[in-house]
Amino acid sequence: MDLKHLRAAVAVADHLHFGRAAAALGTAQPPLSQTVKALEAELGVSLFERDTRNVRLTPAGEAFVADARAALSMVDAAARRARAAGRGEEGSLAIGMVGSSVLRPLPVIIRAFRSRYPAVTLSFEVLPTMLQVERLRTAALDLGLLRPPLPGPADDLELVPVSREPLVAVVPNDHRLAGRRRVHVRSLADEPFVLFPRHLGPGLHDEITALCRQGGFAPRVAQEAVQVPTIVGLVAAGCGVSIVPGSSAAQPRPEVAFLPLSPTVRLVDLAIALPVAGRSAVAANFTALARDLTRLS
Repeated sequence: MDLKHLRAAVAVADHLHFGRAAAALGTAQPPLSQTVKALEAELGVSLFERDTRNVRLTPAGEAFVADARAALSMVDAAARRARAAGRGEEGSLAIGMVGSSVLRPLPVIIRAFRSRYPAVTLSFEVLPTMLQVERLRTAALDLGLLRPPLPGPADDLELVPVSREPLVAVVPNDHRLAGRRRVHVRSLADEPFVLFPRHLGPGLHDEITALCRQGGFAPRVAQEAVQVPTIVGLVAAGCGVSIVPGSSAAQPRPEVAFLPLSPTVRLVDLAIALPVAGRSAVAANFTALARDLTRLS
């Protein structure tokens, strides 16, 4: 017994006519009749009573066709889900993200993705760049939003920039510089800094320290924190000042002031990282959508 037998029995039950059932299945009547006879022989019961004018289901036929419909429905659903999963329209996606991406551009990307792929389950974990890299390489994450460049060889990961922004200073709202419209980086030379450890995000860390060196000093780190929102919170608490990606100012806080810096600094990237090999169709769809929404010149 195979699916052909089930479909034959259901078609005859639907039409109660072998000719019309054969037409619906796209076959001829004699092969259909032979398929039904073979099925009845295998089961050892008659499924249909037929004469020259009428076809009727037997009690055994009614029972068999009911279960055959359910089985075919499950098979068809399984086929649809397999095709959808193969296209990345169903499944799950584990996303890592640096804290600053939560404000911009991640919300726009997530909203559009959920609208287009509502059957995909998303999970999120806020992690610094290098922890994301480790989890991408062990397949604990499907993709990450992190801050390049990455140290050392990273040929196993593809980076797709989705945001480019300047660095800005962040100071407490009662700081001597808080009322300025723009500050030169050297004006931060004597300030205690709140900064993340370099090994957790070497690319961004090096951009910040290079900017400080351009201003003639090395930042004096008084307090370390892992994520940018935590850094901003510690600045608000009076633990020091910092330099952060400009997207951090997208959610103003009354306890701090975000200040553009001079001289003009090179923009820092936020990028999607995903494995070159073995990536899922869901991750590929997410990346393609993010690229379209945030296309950078």
